[in-house]
Amino acid sequence: MPIQKIVQELQEIPEDKLAELYDLIHYFRLGLSQEHRQPLAVSEVEPRTPGLLKGQLGDAFFEPLPEEDYLSSPTTKLSRLD
Repeated sequence: MPIQKIVQELQEIPEDKLAELYDLIHYFRLGLSQEHRQPLAVSEVEPRTPGLLKGQLGDAFFEPLPEEDYLSSPTTKLSRLD
């Protein structure tokens, strides 16, 4: 689209709306420049093996909760109402 057509359209826009239009054009242009600098999406990087990552969770994570913590949890209280 030739720039002359864009300028013609701009000349038809009321003066009090030009600031809004400027913001729209400005941020649109900034968005275009950001598209080229975006990091690769997760799907574009090497696929990850499902499951836990080694070394991420300590052994304490897999230990059972002490009984007093288990009995005082809100979900346990709800299940005991039945």
